[in-house]
Amino acid sequence: MIVAIDGPAGSGKSTVARELADRLGFRYLDTGAMYRALTWLALEAGIDLDDGPRLAELAREQPIRFEGDRVEAGGVDLTEEIRSPRIDRRVSTVARHPEVREIMRERQRELAEVGDAVIEGRDIGTVVCPEAEVKVYLVADQRERARRRLSDRPEIGAEALATDLRLRDERDAEQMQPAPDAETIDTTDLTVEDVLDRIGRLVEARTSA
Repeated sequence: MIVAIDGPAGSGKSTVARELADRLGFRYLDTGAMYRALTWLALEAGIDLDDGPRLAELAREQPIRFEGDRVEAGGVDLTEEIRSPRIDRRVSTVARHPEVREIMRERQRELAEVGDAVIEGRDIGTVVCPEAEVKVYLVADQRERARRRLSDRPEIGAEALATDLRLRDERDAEQMQPAPDAETIDTTDLTVEDVLDRIGRLVEARTSA
């Protein structure tokens, strides 16, 4: 079974997806981490982030690997590095290239075919795994999303973070569309356990069916 969890930054999808995978005993796949890792590789190699073909070539040369919650590329553990502000500010530039998205989607589908998984991202339910058995689209009030991001990235500052969040939403708007058959959950006033319980019921219903 594939559980697809999509939504904008700060909607809670990373926390929910990771804990849901633990609860179900499924693999956890963070597709956003793949674009972040590619961004890190490109910056380290001095590659122009506007050069889509070269970035796609780099993605083929250095496939992103997952080992539990760890993210690796080029033989380097990038789990911590890819969460830095410099990656936050640039990852959308890398992810917008069609050539890059094509390579990444191929890799994501390969990983999805291995077995039961909870996969989070921007377009999992619409493009990467349109046949996913359970599709969820998380949303939240922008103020609450900014508060959550600030909790994760206190070094950035509230004003700068709110601006970054708005710009990311604008850049990612094309990918941030829920699948027609996705269950939309507003997490603004919900606890993580509340969200997990709601998705758990969707999984149970699908399994019973």
